[in-house]
Amino acid sequence: MSGTQLLVNFVGGVALLVWAVRMVRTGMMRAFGPQLRRAIGACTTNRVAAAGTGLAATAVLQSSSATALIVSSLAARGLIPAALALAIMLGADVGSALVAQIYAFDLRWLSPLVIAVGVTAFMASRTDRTRHVARIAIGVGLMLLALSLITAASSPLRESPGFAVLLSSLDGDPLLAMLLAALLTWLAHSSLAMILLVMALAGAQALSPSLALALVLGVNIGGAIAPLAVQTSAVAAARRVPLGNLLMRSAGALALVPALPFITDWFAMLGASQGHAVIHTHLAFNLLITVAFLPLIGSVARLCVRILPDNAPVRSAAKPQYLDPALLDTPSEALVCAARECLRLGDMVDHMLQRGMLVLEHGDTRLLKEVSQDDDAVDQLHEAIKLYLIQLSRVHMSHRESDRCMEIIWFTVNLEQIGDIIEQNLMGLAAKKVRHARQFSPEELANIKQIHAQVSDNLQLSLNVLMSRDPHLAQRLLQAKRNLRKLESLAVQAHFDRLRSSSTKTIADSAIYLDVIRDLKRINSHLSRVAYPLIDARPDVAAPSPGQHPREVREAEAPASWQPCPRIAKP
Repeated sequence: MSGTQLLVNFVGGVALLVWAVRMVRTGMMRAFGPQLRRAIGACTTNRVAAAGTGLAATAVLQSSSATALIVSSLAARGLIPAALALAIMLGADVGSALVAQIYAFDLRWLSPLVIAVGVTAFMASRTDRTRHVARIAIGVGLMLLALSLITAASSPLRESPGFAVLLSSLDGDPLLAMLLAALLTWLAHSSLAMILLVMALAGAQALSPSLALALVLGVNIGGAIAPLAVQTSAVAAARRVPLGNLLMRSAGALALVPALPFITDWFAMLGASQGHAVIHTHLAFNLLITVAFLPLIGSVARLCVRILPDNAPVRSAAKPQYLDPALLDTPSEALVCAARECLRLGDMVDHMLQRGMLVLEHGDTRLLKEVSQDDDAVDQLHEAIKLYLIQLSRVHMSHRESDRCMEIIWFTVNLEQIGDIIEQNLMGLAAKKVRHARQFSPEELANIKQIHAQVSDNLQLSLNVLMSRDPHLAQRLLQAKRNLRKLESLAVQAHFDRLRSSSTKTIADSAIYLDVIRDLKRINSHLSRVAYPLIDARPDVAAPSPGQHPREVREAEAPASWQPCPRIAKP
């Protein structure tokens, strides 16, 4: 086999190993993510119990990075104190090392069997959880297969002159080797995959003992960098967890660099093979870090607070409060977060609507400018929710979750359009009214207030429909839309009656009044669109008139531009 083929096999094996570890982690998160989060949040009565919880969670997830993201999310919400969160991470690192111990056994014979069982279960299953468990089995089988490929390609590679030159340059500089291993682990986002890679290379005699152990220390540092890098934009409380873990692992790794020759001699005396020496060193290092820092966990937490102090709270309505990136691997929980953020967006639009009425009634130019600023915040929050849901749509979801995702997206789009109508249309009419000193008659102002109050009530009802997905509430919303149409018709008819009997009312004054009513009606139409998918799914809930099919009712009520929410295809 040529050198090029060997290199391709080696790189392909590494890529397969990284992907398989990610596949197992993702399957675990989607199958058992909510239960793991609840368990981590509950089993933290003291630092020893917290470390045990982290060990168990990571043994299941097979990824200390995934555990770090969960713990950071809980710490950011104040559900876990910083010291206990760091204790969980110490246990998580030990759990990751124990998982690596399992893969150190020669289980290559198991790979075809596990893959076959996983694929069969995935193809035959009808439930999402069973499919996720099958995905875990496939990932485990692919990990074992990848290790076989790496081992087969590593033995001939050590004869390559270029590979020998690279290894010799690293062998004489353990700090450089640690830095390279940390960088590669950060890029791979998996310390488990990199430890197994180092084990395979060492087992194939492609690495010297001292270089292999230096790479192990670097992998431990890189495994702590990845969660910190992912959360650069998170609040300080969330970033302290991976920062504290990085500080502890870095301090331990740097302290052990001078002792590498003694560690190498110790394993030689034990008679351990180089591959097993790598795995044993990884476990021993994490046990040593846990024993050394668990009593000092409070001091480390206080140091992290000094490095990353809480910023002064900035009240920015445009900044999301519930869109947690750590939940993107669990669509059911991420959708709840997006819906909660959508409620905030609805409250912001309702605030704009109330201010808009005050501007129309009193001509307050200061409030007019504030409404424009509110619309900018609505636009920013709308973009944040939409981006979050687009990221979520790239994750495998069930049909129900896909439909829910699209419902929330379309509702946020409608809320953003309502904000534009208030800021561009209603406030434009208010400015025109002030500029030309126009006034509404008492009857006109009363009609506008009545329609505005109905639209405001319908906004709250539409938010309830979004959260409850109750088709009966959806039918109430459509009935409220019909009632508002009647109010609008009566207001317009009464207005024209007054025009015919009055010589003082100008056409310009009339146009402003009619445009305000028209825009309030447009806002209400946007609000009612959340009801149509629910009514379409439950035609028995609609209340048709005698002889009229429920679908005819929906088609008569639906705006011309309305289309059912498209479904996100399952990958």
